Amino acid sequence: MVAYETAAIIGTGTMGPGMGAVLERAGLKTFLFDIDSAALDRARAGVDLASGVLDRLDAPQVPGGSIHFSMGLEEAVREADLVIEAVSENLDLKKKVFEDLVALAPEAAVLASNTSGIPITKIAEGSDGAPRIIGMHWSNPPHLIPMIEVVQGDQTSATVKDELREFIQSFGYEAVSEREVPGFVENRILYAILREVVELVERGIISHADMDTCVKWGIGFKLAVIGPLELIDMAGLDIYNSVGSYLNQDLSTASTVSSMITDRVAEGRLGMKTLGGIYDYDADDIKALGAARAAKLIAVRKALEGNKGGE
Repeated sequence: MVAYETAAIIGTGTMGPGMGAVLERAGLKTFLFDIDSAALDRARAGVDLASGVLDRLDAPQVPGGSIHFSMGLEEAVREADLVIEAVSENLDLKKKVFEDLVALAPEAAVLASNTSGIPITKIAEGSDGAPRIIGMHWSNPPHLIPMIEVVQGDQTSATVKDELREFIQSFGYEAVSEREVPGFVENRILYAILREVVELVERGIISHADMDTCVKWGIGFKLAVIGPLELIDMAGLDIYNSVGSYLNQDLSTASTVSSMITDRVAEGRLGMKTLGGIYDYDADDIKALGAARAAKLIAVRKALEGNKGGE
């Protein structure tokens, strides 16, 4: 059994607090590092929020865990068994961070990246620590989605991969091993869906609101319980073969991002963060919307975990 005792998360941002709350609950002494004191203040509030969600999930709690906030990188990583880099999606920045981690963290520490798509091989290129650099891609929100992609680079040790998988499974999350591919598996599937979704809305085939209803109830509801390859078996490979033989020819193969998105980006309509994207938002309603969505995810996760024995 892997016995990580201390973890460090480098960069608090969107996902750091949720990851920290999960690791603290798994019994680890957990450091959250950021160079910005305001970011650490936000992270404190984020950890409290994520911990409350974990309480509502009745997530198991291993004694001995703790959370510490630091603006000193050496302090954050000097005792770490596991370091998780979660800085901006910039290759040069990540390479610099890992250069510092190799110098400051213990020689046996696993050095993981939460990158959502930059190849681990590129991040580890030229690093003396390449055998212990690995992808550990959490799904957002990390305290609610209990699945982590484990991605080896060309030089990543198989032992590091196996130990990380074992550790993830030890606190009740699903660990998925993947070969390295741009975007990793989860985001590739998601972006394939989003490409078709955006094109159909842009063509006027369906409204954006009806599209969201269609996907949530017609696809998402099923896929939460039945995996896509299980779905092919359930429907029949002959049916998939028949429909796919004509439908695949009509699906979007666009290699650029739709103007439905790029035009809004140019206008500064970036989504909830700017109170407008595809939908419009009221600042007073965003917090309530987040709470409502969290409650639904909690209910779905409880239902799915309660059904594990019957799979």
